[in-house]
Amino acid sequence: MHDTRAKHPDFQCLADLASEHSGYFTNADAAQCGFSRALLHYHERSGRFVRIRRGVYRQREAPASIVEDVLGIWLAVGRDVAVVSHDSALALHELSDVIPSAVHLTLPRSKRYLRTPQGADIHFTTRPFASRDITARQGIRLTSPTRTIVDSAEAGIGPEQIELAVRQALERGMTTPTRLREQANEYNGMVFELIDRSTRLAGS
Repeated sequence: MHDTRAKHPDFQCLADLASEHSGYFTNADAAQCGFSRALLHYHERSGRFVRIRRGVYRQREAPASIVEDVLGIWLAVGRDVAVVSHDSALALHELSDVIPSAVHLTLPRSKRYLRTPQGADIHFTTRPFASRDITARQGIRLTSPTRTIVDSAEAGIGPEQIELAVRQALERGMTTPTRLREQANEYNGMVFELIDRSTRLAGS
């Protein structure tokens, strides 16, 4: 763990934190490594840091991520509480043909007071995330393929997209019929019926 008592800017500390998220970091990360707001803005003006959105930066030497919008919004909301989900997680998993119109995040209902940044679509849940529900891609925490598909079915994404996502996930070994049905069984009957039908159409 980095020393939060640092009084002098530590570029290596910041590089280490940013490397966990493809070169992106937040105001809080910078402060943890000894960068004041004034110093952070100085390095932004000098071009050493690239401001992505309010409170989120990228190190100049790090290539811009193809999922920069997702990374920026996820970090802005809070990587310790937010999980990329629904349409956005389908896209990151390369499942279905859904094109997200916003960055979808799921947070515990207890965090509903948090500000929703522009471009985000926030979902709140009372279902705690089990370890099997979370995975990571490109330094981003997102729902697992199984949870993503079932959450998307509950959210009303078209049945044809759910059927496609199920077929692709099964073909790629990203989930199993049993896991899909067990997850769907925790939701309402309509969700279970859609997932069950989709797995049977996929030959499972």
